[in-house]
Amino acid sequence: MESFYRTHKYLLSHLNSSVRRGLMDEINRQDRLIGIKGSRGVGKTTFLLSYAKEFFGTDNRDCLYINLNHFFFSDRTLVDFAAEFLAQGGRTLLIDQVFKYPGWSKELRQCYDCFPDLQIVFTGSSVMRLREENPDLWGKVSSYHLEGFSFREYLNLTAGCRFRAFTLGEVVEGHAEMEKEICSAVRPAEYFRDYLHHGFYPFFLEKRNFSENLLKTMNMTLEVDVMYIRQIEQRYLPKLRRLFYLLSLGAPSALNVSRLSQTIEVSRATVMNYIHYLKEARLVNLLYTAGDEAGRKPSKVYLNNSNLMYAVNRLPVSEADVHETFLCNQLLKDNRVNTGGKGAAFRVNGMYDFRMAKGAKATQDPAVYCAPAGNGRMIPLWLFGFLY
Repeated sequence: MESFYRTHKYLLSHLNSSVRRGLMDEINRQDRLIGIKGSRGVGKTTFLLSYAKEFFGTDNRDCLYINLNHFFFSDRTLVDFAAEFLAQGGRTLLIDQVFKYPGWSKELRQCYDCFPDLQIVFTGSSVMRLREENPDLWGKVSSYHLEGFSFREYLNLTAGCRFRAFTLGEVVEGHAEMEKEICSAVRPAEYFRDYLHHGFYPFFLEKRNFSENLLKTMNMTLEVDVMYIRQIEQRYLPKLRRLFYLLSLGAPSALNVSRLSQTIEVSRATVMNYIHYLKEARLVNLLYTAGDEAGRKPSKVYLNNSNLMYAVNRLPVSEADVHETFLCNQLLKDNRVNTGGKGAAFRVNGMYDFRMAKGAKATQDPAVYCAPAGNGRMIPLWLFGFLY
């Protein structure tokens, strides 16, 4: 146990988290069992350590971070460890990489039932379906999703700002004043292009080649998260990789399942299963026509975020596609997004139609036309990066 405390203290003492994630304020800290899902590379481990440092401090033994990848847990159960932690006065156990521990959901439920004074916060892959596939946790776990950096978080970090997040309604109705306030402190357009290229994943801060690191992350997502959790045989990995590559070359675009089925030589049903796995892994986003979500094929597929477009595609990418992908990604955080009609790219929450402004100036100062909207209808594209 002492070795885990030493590791915990070392990690918190050397934690370099320059930006506070908005999810920190969304979590209900009164809940006893909290699950934090997120795609590989978005900073789940850093989030757990930041949670410990902010709410407990470096030397507080009430809280302990552990990683279930440790060989120790090949011989000891999580339940036994939790009991020993409680006996030594512990109260909050932060568990990383939970999905790699056999029987994790049953043991978490056992901890929940047997240790009413223990709070557990755990992280897992975005591919995990905490409620749907783990009946042990029904009604017990509070589930949250950690997104990659929003443009607001990236701007706060790189420009040393402290801007708050806005709701979509605030952006639509008050964008003119927001733009004026933000631009009086910083020039967001000067940071926006860099964000689109490499700002979504926190590891851009590391002194390594970002694109190569992202490619490695994508491959690990497919090989570990998707193949392992969805229990797909390893021999099908090349087909899954090829499907993702084909989608990335065309995105954003309509989905031609028949053509994809013929190209990668699997059934249409398998193609759709694979595409939904890619969505769960936060590699792609799927949009449906309003009212067609249940049991229908998606009307359009996007890569999850603009950083993926630059990393996967060795050819020059269309700025218009990059801008549309960014808008889709930021809108999806807390809104219902469907494909739009009559020239609109998106219909959001059944009430707003958004389309990208076109023309020569749109490349330099990308903007979004919103109908209906207040105070003028053209909204700077970067301002949608303040939604979380």
